[in-house]
Amino acid sequence: MRKAQKEQAEEFIKLLGQAHDEIRKAIAGKNITAAADLLVQCQEGAVELGNLIEQVEGDTAPAIPLLEQYCERVYQVHQEMTEQGMDADKAHKKLRKSLLPAENSIRNDIKVRREAVFLPYKASMWDSLESVWRAAKEDPDCDAYVIPIPYYDRKPDGTFGQMHYEGDQYPSYVPVTAYETFDFGAHHPDMIFIHNPYDNCNLVTSIHPFFYSEKLKKVTDRLIYIPYFVLDERDLADDADIEGMKHYCLTPAVFHADKVVVQSENMRKVYIKVLTETFGEESRSGWEEKILGLGSPKIDKAVNTRKEDLDIPDEWMEIIQKPDGTWKKIIFYNTSIGSLLTSKEKMLEKMGRVFRAFRENQKEIALLWRPHPLIQATIQSMLPQLWTEYEKMVIRYREEGWGIYDDSADMDRAVALSDAYYGDGSSVARIYKVTGKPVMLQNVEV
Repeated sequence: MRKAQKEQAEEFIKLLGQAHDEIRKAIAGKNITAAADLLVQCQEGAVELGNLIEQVEGDTAPAIPLLEQYCERVYQVHQEMTEQGMDADKAHKKLRKSLLPAENSIRNDIKVRREAVFLPYKASMWDSLESVWRAAKEDPDCDAYVIPIPYYDRKPDGTFGQMHYEGDQYPSYVPVTAYETFDFGAHHPDMIFIHNPYDNCNLVTSIHPFFYSEKLKKVTDRLIYIPYFVLDERDLADDADIEGMKHYCLTPAVFHADKVVVQSENMRKVYIKVLTETFGEESRSGWEEKILGLGSPKIDKAVNTRKEDLDIPDEWMEIIQKPDGTWKKIIFYNTSIGSLLTSKEKMLEKMGRVFRAFRENQKEIALLWRPHPLIQATIQSMLPQLWTEYEKMVIRYREEGWGIYDDSADMDRAVALSDAYYGDGSSVARIYKVTGKPVMLQNVEV
């Protein structure tokens, strides 16, 4: 039974007890009609309470026969009072004695189950929540729901464009609940976990407004924000380093969440520093309580994904395997949004040079190109003039067929499968470092 439901059941018992007090007063005052009406209401309330418990706990719940016995005692008191008359204290004692076993059973026999809801929007970012979901799923007293939510591309003028829903792109072992079928008001989950911090403040995409953190806070006991990214650790003594963190710290989800889980204790201190400097020293204790440096689930996922457990597509294997059956070295090539926004055409030229170099060495090296999942939406929204050339590059790369193009939701497969990383400095590069495999960052000028 959910916490709110048990509280409702306990409130029912409390109201019945209050009705008993009123019945005693009515009998003492010789108002038998009022006492009889109250006894009928007690019986109806007990039946309603029994139905609630049966719906949630099943018809074998110990409290149900005890409530039936209570109803029988209420009927007996009603009959005796109306036919023979009854002492007020005696009636109160009988009612109280009969209700007590049901009250104790509701308190002790009915266990409270927690409900945890996870609201990813990009399937490729699910790894930022997965290890927490696994822990909730394995808790026998917790019901865990994964509810992918829709998001929109933004047009150049900031209005909503195409809507996307990626509920069909999650791993087969993750049971997905459709967002249209889940009544957040009725469920009122104990915990809601989110990984999108921006609400309406992202220039490229927006999750559906129903799922903005400001609104979610109203339908849960605890809203928990876990960033979908991993950042380079920052120097608390370097003002410029801390200034660069404001974009991440001053987001709607950080303000509205009850708890914010960041990648390290050092990053926790960075968040607290930025937020305290922004809102004043008197706010420090609140941020210290809210921000938790417990680590990133993204790193958990990358470390725990094993190469031998991967499901590798046949078309990838055709590129990876040499004629003698041995494997080529696999290089994970990652291109980020930031590099395209900063370098524009120069970044496209750089990518062209990279592709030529790897195409010339394809007999020994397999290139696995995985662009940031929001590159298309970003270019179309912020650099629409660049989209045509970028799209041509993607089409040409895929048609030539000498390298792997990975636009799947599973980034960790690419990390586990590859032998080394080459590409932009990004959250992916930071995660890749944890594996202990080589990492080389590209320079658009070279």
